[in-house]
Amino acid sequence: MSLKVYRAKRDFKKTPEPKAPSPRGKTSSSLPGRTYAIQEHHATRLHYDLRLEEGGVLKSWAIPKIPPRKAGEKRLAVQTEDHPLDYAGFEGVIPKGEYGAGTVRVWDAGVYRPLETVEGKRIVEIRGRKLKGVFALIRLKSRPGDKPGGANWLFFKTGSRP
Repeated sequence: MSLKVYRAKRDFKKTPEPKAPSPRGKTSSSLPGRTYAIQEHHATRLHYDLRLEEGGVLKSWAIPKIPPRKAGEKRLAVQTEDHPLDYAGFEGVIPKGEYGAGTVRVWDAGVYRPLETVEGKRIVEIRGRKLKGVFALIRLKSRPGDKPGGANWLFFKTGSRP
């Protein structure tokens, strides 16, 4: 996946955010799990950024409320631009005037295992410090006035175990 949108939104002379992906000696499929992280982001509004390694980048979703820990708790997850793999460990302050200005800290991190990945649906087993278990990301149907591409998803913990 391309990081063009990510790079276009940032001035790396002003922000401490990672500029490019780190090369890896191994591909994701040879690792015991793929990178997973959630960052607490104190921007204009407090939200949580979900990151899942996929195709050499971090697929990303902004979650307006604290991530679900119990089965049945559902959260809106708005898909955002892909981020470089290095972003999973990023903590710092994005300066005022820059895209995403505010404080970012890692809320949870670990690995995940994809159980089902199809267009508009991801079922994953997360093994983080705070979140553990099987979670689903389901893209919601677009409504009039929504951005093209179906950016709204539902993120929730399922009652099943792998």
